[in-house]
Amino acid sequence: MKIRTNHRSPTVSLTIGDLAPDFTAQTTEGEISFHDWIGDSWAVLFSHPRDFTPVCTTELGYMAAIKPEFDRRDTKIIGLSVDPVDNHVRWAQDIEQVQGVAPNYPMIADTDHAVAKAYGMLPADVAGDPTARTPAQNATLRNVFVIGPDKQIKLVLVYPMSTGRNFDEILRVIDSLQLTADHQLTTPAQWQPGDDAIIAGSVSDEQARERYPDGWQQPLPYMRVVPA
Repeated sequence: MKIRTNHRSPTVSLTIGDLAPDFTAQTTEGEISFHDWIGDSWAVLFSHPRDFTPVCTTELGYMAAIKPEFDRRDTKIIGLSVDPVDNHVRWAQDIEQVQGVAPNYPMIADTDHAVAKAYGMLPADVAGDPTARTPAQNATLRNVFVIGPDKQIKLVLVYPMSTGRNFDEILRVIDSLQLTADHQLTTPAQWQPGDDAIIAGSVSDEQARERYPDGWQQPLPYMRVVPA
């Protein structure tokens, strides 16, 4: 597996605004080059400690069920576990059995831990047979990365092994991020699509008047609220 990290140490945790490390890896849909695979789309990379783990089984099935919602947002989904592809294929059968749908997106076989290290999810000294490691040893592989078309990281979430991830929230965040990217609007607490939004601070009043000739509500000097 080849990793291109833009000269950044793989032991450094990634954060919002960082360039997502590029890599070449084997997946359940063949070999991919990550940045090329993303193309001009958005992407969600979500990781799993090991195959055949119960909480992750529910997550992979739920993501498959709501994939049309990600498609509608021009957002690609890709999973990651350190298990080899043949384990991913067998796990998909279990997922379909209990969740009613098998993964309909690629799963990375990170058998040399290279992607996990590049994304700061495992220490740099981890080596050896990935199937000899327990899920508990890989507990830090519970991240969600939302990546924009510019290949920059827009969101990082880290969950414990005991708590299933809320992928409806991921969709909500993508809606907010795309609203910002397309219209320079930001979103308040508990925002849902269709709710009022806030004009970004980077937009001057003059620019805002051009975009919103009917004006805006201004409950505070630094808060300009408009219908989304």
